[in-house]
Amino acid sequence: MDPARGRRRSLLRCTRELPRHVTRGRRRLPRLRGAPPGRPIARQAQSGGEAVVNELDPVIHAQARLRIMSTLAALSDGSSMTFPRLQNLLDMTAGNLSTHLRKLEDAGYVSVRKSHNERTPVTDVTLSTVGRRAFEDYMTALRALLGEK
Repeated sequence: MDPARGRRRSLLRCTRELPRHVTRGRRRLPRLRGAPPGRPIARQAQSGGEAVVNELDPVIHAQARLRIMSTLAALSDGSSMTFPRLQNLLDMTAGNLSTHLRKLEDAGYVSVRKSHNERTPVTDVTLSTVGRRAFEDYMTALRALLGEK
């Protein structure tokens, strides 16, 4: 008998004990217990012998929004980038980018200005001072979490 097959059977036995609504009709391994989805996870990092609790901003922490914020943070203060340029740099669809920009705008991290150049609509995206500060705080917390200085 294959030893790996025996391990698979024992794992399946663990999932049989779970109620059907947890496995949603499929046999899955139980999830690790942790913070509920959608809430920031507080982690402790050792810094000079002291335990420091760092929270990563959940608005910035999503991969697409982190890419947007880092791209806009690379610009000088007050500089803006057009929507199509940002879309091409990040290789995102227009719908996906606009959705993430709306969430960042609701948080006050970016400002989106729509105007017209003759008959052509132009959308400019700028990182606000609040957004720049939030991004710097996020990067500081991430470095502390990773143990870097």
